[in-house]
Amino acid sequence: MSVPSSLKVGPNTTLFLAKKRYLILYILLIWISIYTIQFEFWLFWIVYEIEKYVHFYLFLPLLIFVMYLSAIFISLIFAKFMLVIVNLIHKPREGVFLRHHSDINYRYWSLRSVIKKWPLWISHKFPFPFMDNICLKMFGVKTKFSNSLFEGFVDTEFLHFGKNILVGQSAIVQSAVIVGNLFIIRQTVLEDNVVIGAHSILMPGTHMKKNSILAGSSMTTVGQELEEGWVYLGAPARKYKKNVFFEDDLEHVIASQMEKEAIIEKRPEDLYTIRKDKHTKI
Repeated sequence: MSVPSSLKVGPNTTLFLAKKRYLILYILLIWISIYTIQFEFWLFWIVYEIEKYVHFYLFLPLLIFVMYLSAIFISLIFAKFMLVIVNLIHKPREGVFLRHHSDINYRYWSLRSVIKKWPLWISHKFPFPFMDNICLKMFGVKTKFSNSLFEGFVDTEFLHFGKNILVGQSAIVQSAVIVGNLFIIRQTVLEDNVVIGAHSILMPGTHMKKNSILAGSSMTTVGQELEEGWVYLGAPARKYKKNVFFEDDLEHVIASQMEKEAIIEKRPEDLYTIRKDKHTKI
């Protein structure tokens, strides 16, 4: 099974590139990013000459921050330009193909993956996670800034995210996968308020409907549909129980239950806290 073109990894972790010569594009994007940083530092050096060394060291941390942002956006712009050209030659397609360099769909997927690797990696190292969503948006993934995707491994095409989505630590969301000699690529859809547990795997074509949850260490099958408002568990994932966390007035139901338990178990200090919280307006 392949590793997705994700937020965290380098060019060789896909493991199944059709042709190693595509790596020259990865190196080219790194070189362009570093050249941009070098040019900015040279300008900064000219503006603040040696006799102004106090200003030089005072503003150097800010310059480093700006240079990092410049490296990200320059690599994104050049990668986007390369992808536009590649997609004009051969448009990405869904389907089941052969994992062989003679298959044009597999070959161009390898090429697209290599182009995206460096911008994805460098944007993920940025200390603010919103950069991950910017990077994915640049590559055509439909996502929103309310989504928390940076803890997992997320593919970079044929993905449609709703809002308020949480991808758990080391979870994998795939739109493309290699199984044996087959290469499968399908649209993966996650609707609003979806939660994916840590170390879980979404196979290509998975459709998680609103308020559905995939429990930790679980895995869907290719093309599986997870019904709205249900928790799924296991490998392959199966219905476990209803997701009650989005029911109306749930906080009052929980408070009432806690109040009953406090009365039964004679915990007056807990009872005071519960009643105080129930009457506190936020």
